Amino acid sequence: MHTNKRLQRLDKRYLLLVVFLLLLPMQQSIATNSIGPDDVLRISVYGHEDLRTETRVSSDGRINFPLIGELDARGKSSMELEETIAVRLINGGFIHEAQVSVTVLEHVSQQVSVLGHVKTPGRYPLDSDSSIVDLIAMAEGIDELGDNKAVVTRTVNGKPQRQELNLRVYLEDAESIAPFKMHQGDVVYVPKAPLFYIYGEVQRPGSYRIEPGITVLKALSIGGGLTLRGTENGIVIKRKDENGTLQEADVELKDTVLKDDVIYVSERWF
Repeated sequence: MHTNKRLQRLDKRYLLLVVFLLLLPMQQSIATNSIGPDDVLRISVYGHEDLRTETRVSSDGRINFPLIGELDARGKSSMELEETIAVRLINGGFIHEAQVSVTVLEHVSQQVSVLGHVKTPGRYPLDSDSSIVDLIAMAEGIDELGDNKAVVTRTVNGKPQRQELNLRVYLEDAESIAPFKMHQGDVVYVPKAPLFYIYGEVQRPGSYRIEPGITVLKALSIGGGLTLRGTENGIVIKRKDENGTLQEADVELKDTVLKDDVIYVSERWF
């Protein structure tokens, strides 16, 4: 008998735990998607079509609603605002049992800026599950000169904080690494990729991205290889020293190319 009661208590505790775990993502989503200035809302009351309203939240976070007038919406979730309006309608004696629905049509206040070397820079809407990869995808990916890294600037306790992320890690190890979640007001900046330069007797002179582990020999291949007049014995590399001044560097074909290296292939002497 006592054993059955203990089992019943355990079952109830287990049920409460399951309900809590199921509601937790919803609560986190509600907290993230709070209403803010310039958001556009659609508000309706069941059975009262004349009260159906579409309104934009003012810069100070306030809205006007029929019968009850002005109220503060900033920082509230849709569910919290529904409850606030319903209570005001009931307490004001306007509707006995008010069933209010609030839908956010435009989440203008919940946006992230994506800047730098992406194909479509701009401001993009944010939801509770948006990650750094999602935002880069919204910006149509990194352009041909963009780096594989991104700098995220985030305001924490009123102070800006910068964090550098390796996008390659989040793309290639998506199953083993937790996604980097974005917050309202974040600024994502994709800088220019580190480049090397190759000139002289190569098929395609110009500037190229540095990929991990690229060697001088690989750089020659990226430049299309030598022309008929070019020679591997005539390769000169200029590299920046600690003061930022270009100096000739003694390197071999197997050596790694560094950022801003200038490779020059001279003409062979016959």
